Amino acid sequence: MSSDHSAVYEALYVWTPIQILSGAWKGRLVAFRVDERGVTLGGAPAKYERQKAFVPWPEIESVVLWSHKVRGADPMRYVGVRRKPGTPVLPGPNAGLSREQTAKLAPHVSHELFLASRSIAVWTLDPRRLTEAVGAFAPGVPVETVPDA
Repeated sequence: MSSDHSAVYEALYVWTPIQILSGAWKGRLVAFRVDERGVTLGGAPAKYERQKAFVPWPEIESVVLWSHKVRGADPMRYVGVRRKPGTPVLPGPNAGLSREQTAKLAPHVSHELFLASRSIAVWTLDPRRLTEAVGAFAPGVPVETVPDA
């Protein structure tokens, strides 16, 4: 793995009233980060510290972009990590969803991937920079896109 810190990819949440009211106004919250150690999945701004998760490169099989349709709206986009079997469930906004719930929401992705994903909302993702960072720090880890169901 490279130690070139210039390759780090970090996406920050935009400022929201929730961040200001929750006391997070002291610093910007990381929504998603790729660096030499692995991938950080930020928590929802109001529950950031409880839901933030870090996944080291040895646990990651791939970084995955996916989405699911939302009635009457644009598809909800996600980024997540496909992890090696047997890794513990990560904290996060999806941690409480059952296998049945995730299958109903997004039957085209596995339950484990759904739980290890974050919606791309109140922040933006640059797929090119994401791919460059993953390639720099974990050249054997692919960035894949799962087609909508």
